[in-house]
Amino acid sequence: MGALPRHQAIVDRLPRLQLGELLIARGLITPKQLNDALEHQKEKGHRRLLGETLVELCFVTDHDVMAAVADSYGIPFARDIARIADPHCLEVLPREYLLEHLVLPLFLVRDMLTVAVAEPANLYLFEEIRRRTNKQVQIVATTPGEIRAALDAYVPAANVFVIDDIVGDVDEQAFSVIEREVAEIEDLREVAGHSPVVKTVNWLLWNAVHEGASDIHIEPGDRRLRVRFRIDGRLFEKIDPPWQMGAAISSRIKIMAGLDISERRKPQDGDIHVMLEGRPIDLRVSTMPSRHGEKVVIRIIDSRASLVPLDRLGMNANILVRWKSVIARPNGIALVTGPTGSGKSTTLYSVLTSMNSTDCNISTVEDPIEATLTGVNQFQVNDKAGFDFASALRAMLRQDPDVLMVGEIRDNETATTAVQAALTGHLVFSTLHTNDSISAITRLVNLGIEPYLVAAVVRGVLAQRLVRRICPHCREPFEPEAHVRAEVEASAGAVEGFVHGAGCARCRSSGFSGRIGLFELLVPDESFTATVARGGTLQELTNIARAAGHQPMRVDGLAKVRMGQTTFEEVVLATSS
Repeated sequence: MGALPRHQAIVDRLPRLQLGELLIARGLITPKQLNDALEHQKEKGHRRLLGETLVELCFVTDHDVMAAVADSYGIPFARDIARIADPHCLEVLPREYLLEHLVLPLFLVRDMLTVAVAEPANLYLFEEIRRRTNKQVQIVATTPGEIRAALDAYVPAANVFVIDDIVGDVDEQAFSVIEREVAEIEDLREVAGHSPVVKTVNWLLWNAVHEGASDIHIEPGDRRLRVRFRIDGRLFEKIDPPWQMGAAISSRIKIMAGLDISERRKPQDGDIHVMLEGRPIDLRVSTMPSRHGEKVVIRIIDSRASLVPLDRLGMNANILVRWKSVIARPNGIALVTGPTGSGKSTTLYSVLTSMNSTDCNISTVEDPIEATLTGVNQFQVNDKAGFDFASALRAMLRQDPDVLMVGEIRDNETATTAVQAALTGHLVFSTLHTNDSISAITRLVNLGIEPYLVAAVVRGVLAQRLVRRICPHCREPFEPEAHVRAEVEASAGAVEGFVHGAGCARCRSSGFSGRIGLFELLVPDESFTATVARGGTLQELTNIARAAGHQPMRVDGLAKVRMGQTTFEEVVLATSS
């Protein structure tokens, strides 16, 4: 066969008007838009392909172009290929080859290899894949961006680790193999690569994800090494490896995160990307020098846990209906407030997922991106490069967005830009760290936003906390103290019977399994807005909101106690300011 064409654009093999006619026939562009694109090519004097020009002019997306091309060749078009790819299939071709030719093996069924390609007309490429893999090849078309994103997520690079295949034969007895002191850097580098250390770290990561932990704490003490998992907001001791393993384990984690193992006197931060059961999981690593060695905390960002339907967050019917009316507004700012770890990002992801459609341009700027939302443009903050929330938000406003999500409003510049976006017809979602919904109003004023502007743009504020849910496997009736029954019934109505978790093996004897949200929602009415505009105090705003029927979060919590979802103690702990 002849030489293999390299980096050939897909639409290069289609006559210009043929591609245009395909898009017109699919109702994606109008004849006028096609003529405008052809004129644009002539005016600019560049040799950009018609499909690229149409995307540049925002007449279509790259997915629209590729779907039309795939249809013309009679092959399937695939979106979101990272979710359907079998990670074990990726090993049939070298990473360099996949990147060079923008192909992605998806799955193998009875000697038939399905491959996603960005050049459906390149027959030479398919023949070479068949020859290299010795498999029958079936192709589907997708965009170059989809393939690059999937390769970044699935194909191991310098700091991507596949841990599924090396934890099966690990048992806790393997943790006692290393029993010697390691002090020199070269010793640490060598020991950190030993099988027991590698297996220990992988075992910890694997178990933490399977148990739904949000964080792993590795804490060196005086001749003791303690490992704890944070599950449902509480820390549980997992294992006590030999204390001599502390330096080797921390060094192994630092190597995985690309950190400097020779630096043990300063804090360091890094990232690890692992593959577990065919899905990518991001780990945020923080090291801190302590008296007995480096403490390591690993935050687990599991995108599967971040994507919860809006109707399953735990909002009561009244709050859910009113919150849906807030997010249906065409413009303004909607805020979600609460402390770190209260589920704000999960709520915002649920909102964006419910709003996501082909006719809505949604863009986010986050730190970090905790889950991939198909069809949503997500941008990662990079403070070192000067790409902070404010600059990212300004840039997004030039991208013709309909809905914007800013991970957090933490300074005047970000707050000002968000307000300007809301005033110019955009719907903006963001978070604030406040104790309740009403305090978000005064927080914006304290950040330097004029009260009349706050009154003009804020459409709703949802405050929330997370409380532990009673374990369904060991729940049992019990009689609380008299004052507990009195407070619950005064707020939520008569209770036939209280329940709690007795504790069992499935819930680590805690009596709880999973978490549920407590919410309060502020939707400003005319009286409240007028008070905000004239600079009313927090107490004035609270009095006006309460008079209009605003209920604090504890009311929602006590209602969930009455329904047997959580306990009185959990609600009091979460709602005590």
